[in-house]
Amino acid sequence: MASLTKRSTSQFWVACFTDRHGRRLKRSTATTDRKAAQKIADEYAAAARRKRTALQVRRVITQLHQEITGNEVSQNSLRNFLESWLENKAPEIANSTLAFYRNAASKFLTFLGDTADADLTEITREHITRFRNEEAKRFAPKTVNHEVKFLRMIFRAARRDALIGDDPAEFVATIRRGNAIVRRPFTIPELKAVLSVADNEWRSMVLFGLYSGQRLGDIAALTWQNIHLHQGEIRLVTRKTHKTLILPIAAPLRRHIEALPSSDEPAAPLHPKAFAIVSKQGKSGHLSNQFADLLAEAGLREKKPHRKNGNTAPRDDSGTGVLSFHCLRHTAVTMMKEAGIPAAVVMELIGHDSEQMSNVYTHVGAEAMQEAADSLPDLAHK
Repeated sequence: MASLTKRSTSQFWVACFTDRHGRRLKRSTATTDRKAAQKIADEYAAAARRKRTALQVRRVITQLHQEITGNEVSQNSLRNFLESWLENKAPEIANSTLAFYRNAASKFLTFLGDTADADLTEITREHITRFRNEEAKRFAPKTVNHEVKFLRMIFRAARRDALIGDDPAEFVATIRRGNAIVRRPFTIPELKAVLSVADNEWRSMVLFGLYSGQRLGDIAALTWQNIHLHQGEIRLVTRKTHKTLILPIAAPLRRHIEALPSSDEPAAPLHPKAFAIVSKQGKSGHLSNQFADLLAEAGLREKKPHRKNGNTAPRDDSGTGVLSFHCLRHTAVTMMKEAGIPAAVVMELIGHDSEQMSNVYTHVGAEAMQEAADSLPDLAHK
């Protein structure tokens, strides 16, 4: 006989029953009436033993629910569930991650058409697999696999809430990555080539990228209140991980900062054009495209058209590796290690959150951190 339970997040009774394989399952009865819920739970159990499909079970339960209560069963559509899930998830994740989730959700709903407004139980593994395959025709494997993982999260959550019995995304595999993009450090001549064709703002961002090892979006978002010249530090909260970083300012970068037009307004951006783009779009895709164009102008990368969504899918057929802004981070690490800086010091310099910073200065030492930063070559002079 099936049993009943309740979740703290729902007013409805949840049926607990065992299928013909001995698996213990839970499924919402969509009713607050215990007697009606028990009849529905028993029907679930009977249907599970008779090897009915999820859709057949849903139809039987819907009919039974209407006969018992006189009310129609409210459908939990994928569209409604996604809206609720995204709303609840928003405070927990970065804006860029939320934007990706919203975009992936919109694309999947569009792909489903009318099925997006049907009950969640009508979404099948075939729907998700076909969506994955269609996306693979247009986007890089990394993007497609990220979307597949997003759908897995969605349907796992729906199953946890007892809105579905079987998870249609659980066994949908990711696609093969093929030739993975290999990123490598810049050489000194390559860095000089980039700096020679960059305008003042991009030149500044390249120098910040090299001497701080931070991501493009974080550098674009820097304001004067992040710069503490008296302490010789850059302090920022990263956009991706929300970590607070305290980074020593290398001597060449300090001279560069001192030469920048200063502002009496602490919130004024160091790189106004880039700041405006990141503030408006919430991501750095457009800036990545600009940097790719800069690399092409310097003769370091083939110029390719950009997609309308601001993303590129660079391919590396040469085996030498694709250069991007993130490679400045690899460059900083490589150069410091080649200068004999201990690996632990290098990793601490590249970034730790505020809870660990006391340990950084205690165990690694502020002088060691500054020495690591100053070991980088001076490329700040024009």
